[in-house]
Amino acid sequence: MPLIETHGLTKRYPGVTALDTLDISVEPGVIGLVGANGAGKSTLIKVLLGLLPATRGTARVLDLDVRSEGREIRERVGYMPEHDCLPPDLSATEFVAHLAQVSGLPRVAARERTAETLRHVGLYEERYREMGGYSTGMKQRVKLAQALVHDPRLIFLDEPTNGLDPAGREEMLDLVKRTGRDFGIAVLMSSHLLGEIERVCDSLVVIDGGKLVRAGEVAEFTATLGSLEVEVEGDAGALAEALTGRGFEARGEGFLAHVGLNGADPYDAIRDCVVELEMGLVRLEQRRQSLEDIFRPDSPEGEADGV
Repeated sequence: MPLIETHGLTKRYPGVTALDTLDISVEPGVIGLVGANGAGKSTLIKVLLGLLPATRGTARVLDLDVRSEGREIRERVGYMPEHDCLPPDLSATEFVAHLAQVSGLPRVAARERTAETLRHVGLYEERYREMGGYSTGMKQRVKLAQALVHDPRLIFLDEPTNGLDPAGREEMLDLVKRTGRDFGIAVLMSSHLLGEIERVCDSLVVIDGGKLVRAGEVAEFTATLGSLEVEVEGDAGALAEALTGRGFEARGEGFLAHVGLNGADPYDAIRDCVVELEMGLVRLEQRRQSLEDIFRPDSPEGEADGV
């Protein structure tokens, strides 16, 4: 059974189409929802939660219909919104415990689960402080805690690293990864940063202008051979030019050249060109393709997919 499934899902606002006949089928795991700002990611999450009605089409979450079973969906999922939504005069314990009770936990169980969850997100020592004095990173952790406290089967995370510095982003991504691994909770994480998706997600769904661009396992994309990285003693640009003349995709700058692995074997050609140009070969290694490589606008694949 798919975790999330949509058919022809469309959401229109006056003058704007946020989702355009979107068809996706997502299996359980840690899923990245990728797209530029304004691509329709937040709208999709709100429609899947039953918070926004779709204009047309169908969607199911955990095999529940978003149109008629929105309340049941929200009982089984957690949601971490992108925007700041924390009351500044409450402590993290008060806030998270209250939302645990709203989700149906008895008072004592809610307090126990709150303590456990705040420990998981690294706020146990700060749990009685008013949230108005929290840093951005601490506030993001509280939002993650309230999404987890009622032990949901699935959590929606809308730009969870928004506003964080590099260290804070790393810590948040570690928390997301541990949540999926240690608790076995499915995660749909919205982000416009491909590096974040590659680090923590098993699969990804790419949307642009409300349309599906690409979907599949992250490993399907990054396992593809990307290029050979060649370091030389000499002008790598001249080496790239010589390899291009032999029919290979190559570019070079300074002492480093990148040679595409597009079906032909470039190793002998690299050796011959290095010898002909009287260069010294310092290093030659295979470079694993990353999501940024695949979706970079000037890459052949990025142009083909319109990303």
